[in-house]
Amino acid sequence: MSKAYQVIIVGAGPAGIFAALKLASCGVTGVLLLEAGPELARRSCPARERHIPCVRCELCHLTSGWGGAGAYSDGKLTLSTEVGGHLPEIVGEDRARELIAQVDALWRQFGDTGPIHGLPSDEVEAWQKKAALAGLRLLLSPVRHVGTEQIRQLLGSMQQHLAENGVEIRTQCPVEDVIVSDGRLLGVRTERGEELEGQFVVLAPGRAGANWLQAVATRLGLRLTRNPVDVGVRVELPAVVLQPLTDVLYEPKLVYYSSRFDDKVRTFCVCPYGEVVTERAAGVTTVNGHSYASHKTDNTNFAVLVSKHFTEPFDDPIAYGQSIARLANLLGNGVLVQRLGDLEQGRRSTPERLARGIVTPTLREATPGDLGLVLPYRYLVNILEMLHAMDELVPGVCSRHTLLYGVEVKFYSSRLYLRPTLETDIPNLFAAGDGAGVTRGLAQACASGLLVGKEIAERLT
Repeated sequence: MSKAYQVIIVGAGPAGIFAALKLASCGVTGVLLLEAGPELARRSCPARERHIPCVRCELCHLTSGWGGAGAYSDGKLTLSTEVGGHLPEIVGEDRARELIAQVDALWRQFGDTGPIHGLPSDEVEAWQKKAALAGLRLLLSPVRHVGTEQIRQLLGSMQQHLAENGVEIRTQCPVEDVIVSDGRLLGVRTERGEELEGQFVVLAPGRAGANWLQAVATRLGLRLTRNPVDVGVRVELPAVVLQPLTDVLYEPKLVYYSSRFDDKVRTFCVCPYGEVVTERAAGVTTVNGHSYASHKTDNTNFAVLVSKHFTEPFDDPIAYGQSIARLANLLGNGVLVQRLGDLEQGRRSTPERLARGIVTPTLREATPGDLGLVLPYRYLVNILEMLHAMDELVPGVCSRHTLLYGVEVKFYSSRLYLRPTLETDIPNLFAAGDGAGVTRGLAQACASGLLVGKEIAERLT
């Protein structure tokens, strides 16, 4: 071992950063934070900056680097235990609620995070009743919207704070493996061949590192369970259509069970007045959405995702999601876009048909095409049922001009078996965040990091 540390954190996304913040606040020294991607200031996406198709960088700067995928999210802190991950199942409802409140307070220490939307009110209750009449469940989910540009500033302040408090930070330093001998944790090995000794190791590689973590867990004999794989489309429509709902809730969380297959379908990451963007993860180009605090577009976008559990003998839901995304990339040289009316009539969208629509795509590099050639029949039926249910709630969602981008896939399908402290079967080896399958969003990812940091600090002090 070339150097010894008390704690080594793998991954400088929200979970890793908040674990480090907690350790620093408790006075723990000898903390090393390793990140495969670049510094925050060096993160850049050629496709976004030049409005060209994704150039398929070896390491996607939208998901890798200081801040993880959170740095290029639209910075929504969902302050509810009902959505965003499995933390309440692991640590209990009360503890999860307490951690999320601490996360919110910690973000606010580093700058302006904006107001909370969607708090309980008569207006919210009225929308819940309307949703029920349309066959939808509207979750009560207060959210604080930070904004894509502001969250990067806050993450930069966190990095400076950690550096000033003795945390050693190494970016562009991928970890190859975790070193364990006779069931005892020794440390990690970087891709450069450096072996670093660590009394405690926290694995928080984020969604971009889900495949890596699955491989490490398999080699170490750690138990894994199958999370559902989430596959769907990103919907874009005029902002005025959803305005009555987004003005009240900002990010409405809607859940639907399809009448044809009884599959769970949900909205995810609603971006009022936002834009559709691409990101590259697990070797494929997928689609996402952002909203900014300082400027707005004329459109609102959101994901409609179908959650599917797989049973034996199949045990690789990540590969399943990758295969669907890869097919879309093959047909569209990246992301496909199609008008809803064209999809329902069984024809592809063309540049001419898009030009006649009333919705101007915010993702200009998307290729007009036919998502019916990409998504399995079951997924198409589920998505269309969900959109028609939403149209009952908010008329205009199912306009023939509504745009669908594909595909959107969430790669956090392998979930480690963890103790309530988020410790693995190997003593002193912890896991946190989206990459571990524990969380599915910014707030719970941060909360999992806080939990791990507190547990390690208590053991050390």
